[in-house]
Amino acid sequence: MVNIKDNFLQSIGNTPLIKLKAASEITGCNIYGKAEYLNPGGSVKDRAALALIKDAEEKKLISKGGMIVEGTAGNTGIGLCLLGNSLGYKTTIVMNDNQTQEKKDTLINIGADLRLVPPKPYSDDGNYVKVAGRLAEELKNSNNYGVVWANQFDNTANAKGHYETTGPEIWDQTEGKVDGFVCASGTGGTIGGISSFLKEKNKDVKIYLSDPAGSALYNFIENGELKSEGGSITEGIGSSRVTANFAEAKIDGAFSIDDHESLPLLYNLIKEEGLSLGTSCGVNIAGAIRLGKLIGPGKTIVTILCDKSDKYNSKMFNKKFLQEKGLPTPSWI
Repeated sequence: MVNIKDNFLQSIGNTPLIKLKAASEITGCNIYGKAEYLNPGGSVKDRAALALIKDAEEKKLISKGGMIVEGTAGNTGIGLCLLGNSLGYKTTIVMNDNQTQEKKDTLINIGADLRLVPPKPYSDDGNYVKVAGRLAEELKNSNNYGVVWANQFDNTANAKGHYETTGPEIWDQTEGKVDGFVCASGTGGTIGGISSFLKEKNKDVKIYLSDPAGSALYNFIENGELKSEGGSITEGIGSSRVTANFAEAKIDGAFSIDDHESLPLLYNLIKEEGLSLGTSCGVNIAGAIRLGKLIGPGKTIVTILCDKSDKYNSKMFNKKFLQEKGLPTPSWI
């Protein structure tokens, strides 16, 4: 069968499900990862980028020669920049300076105007999301073709994109036999859109948040309180607030996952299943295993394989860094 795409945009989505052998054996369930790292920009965030740009175009906020501004941990910025390049938009990205060098280099190498800022809590005006919003306003006077703040956290076009694409794909790929879905939340778009779609199809599908230590969302779901404990080396997931996209999510419960639980899963996947995945994937897979143990054997559970490990080499495979933090290391380094 001929599979030809007319452009870059058409290659986003329709990613396969991959059975996770060890996770399935541990639980007696069929645990599948949706291989979002196969999107052309290398992550699940290509879907959000496409949805946010389509929304801006439909609202006539931008035309060729215009500019997209966004605050990001990296992956959404990469998606926005590559899509922007293909559509004739310039891209300015605001990112915390503590993100991996690999992501900074990627953004610079694909032509983004990268602005690094020190990490600040959302309550601070210096927070990267707020800086991006202000910067977009400032730049509007300098571009006649439109300057758009993508606002991935609170622009619900993000969740809508997953409701219209990722959710239906999971439903079709499992032939409607999905019993559980679990993933982390950064913006809330992925879990917001997918959970809404799956719950509409079958209200009994169990939806669980897998939250990294240091995020406040686990306590919010379980106890109704935005309170964080501990910390994690994962990037791009976890939150201190309920975003507009996360508010759309239909969630039954949550798991708190620390790096001691997630990192060994990632190292075993590389060694035994040939999957070299990013840090948030470890949180997702740990959550899928927890959900499998909770709902019992024989069930079908899906999670998201967000991106690959190459964006996190300087953390995941840095023995000194890991040992200083008291974290597990891969056996081969």
